[in-house]
Order: sequence, then structure tokens, then C-alpha cells
Amino acid sequence: MSDLPNCPKCGSEYTYHDGSLHICPDCGHEWAADSAAESGEDAKVIKDANGNLLQDGDTVTVIKDLKVKGSSLVVKVGTRVKNIHLVEGDHDIDCKIEGIGAMKLKSEFVKKA
Repeated sequence: MSDLPNCPKCGSEYTYHDGSLHICPDCGHEWAADSAAESGEDAKVIKDANGNLLQDGDTVTVIKDLKVKGSSLVVKVGTRVKNIHLVEGDHDIDCKIEGIGAMKLKSEFVKKA
């Protein structure tokens, strides 16, 4: 069409400009005309149990005993996990825990160290 950006939510190319907003007629999503990279910024806002913002490479501490599904292992309270990687989904932290191996954790069960 023209120089208007595609919809950040559904990717539709049929967006239009209305005042200070861009609007997608396919999914109804509206976003500010001056924020071109809204989807990239919104996508990875992950916070720990205390509300601190987490980033890739952070070190976190487990705040609750977590049973490892499919085994008899338990990740104990106070276990430090270094070099986390944030991902999309229900379990939003990928990490390696010493003695257990690769795991996915929920951010609500960790605090930033």
C-alpha cells in the first residue's frame, strides 16, 4: 500500500492512519504512530516475584521448593541460577541448574540476585 507499517499484532499490511494512531482493520489493534517498534519492546517485559525487571544473563535465586516433573529431584529454596535466558511462554526462563541440568522456570518463583 503506502509507507504505513504493518500491524505489529497480526502482520496485516492494510493499516491506516487516524489522527495520532495507526489502526489495523483486520484485528482491530491500535498503536501510536510515533512508536514504530512497539511489538519488540512489549514482547519481553518479564518481572520476578518482587517486580524487578529481568534480562538475559541475569542471576536469580529460587524462592520456593520446585519439584522437577518426571523425576524425584527438587530444586531447593535459595538455589542460585546464573546466566538465564528469557523466552516466550508460560515458563519464561530457560536456564541450566547445577546438578539438575537444563530447565524452564516461571518468573514468579524466582527473585533477582
